[in-house]
Amino acid sequence: MNEEFNTIINSLINNEKVKEMKNYRQHCNTSCYDHSYSVAYLTYKISKKLNLDYVSATRGAMLHDLFLYDWRKSKRFNFHAFKHGKIAYLNAKKEFDLNDIESDMIIKHMWPITIKPPKYKEGFVLTIADKVCASKEILNAFVVFLNDNPVVRYAYLFYVFVFKNI
Repeated sequence: MNEEFNTIINSLINNEKVKEMKNYRQHCNTSCYDHSYSVAYLTYKISKKLNLDYVSATRGAMLHDLFLYDWRKSKRFNFHAFKHGKIAYLNAKKEFDLNDIESDMIIKHMWPITIKPPKYKEGFVLTIADKVCASKEILNAFVVFLNDNPVVRYAYLFYVFVFKNI
């Protein structure tokens, strides 16, 4: 990874609460930590290219999923998508001094589900980077599933072969 990127997030990734993110899955087999790290890197690259506040954008992206619970087993499950941005923000605020851009990014990263759009361009970058990384993680898990399950793989090949000529 990029040395500047690592310098920006160094104090975050060495924090005990941020390290706890490794204990919770986000998408399929990806931990919240690994997901946030990937999102932060993509946000960093895009924000820097667009001459935005890439430092705030990178920090906000690294903290955007600091909710610290297993949403699959939580009573919050039904509302996780709607509420975890606010929960992540409250957790991040306890651990770090956040500026307005970082705060807004964390709270609103699930837009359009959160209804209110991000106030800053960096928040829109995070929203897009989050969706891109989540999609990649889900697709990677699906590919692993197909590769690890020959019956499913052969069923898919049969389906393609049979319906290709229709």
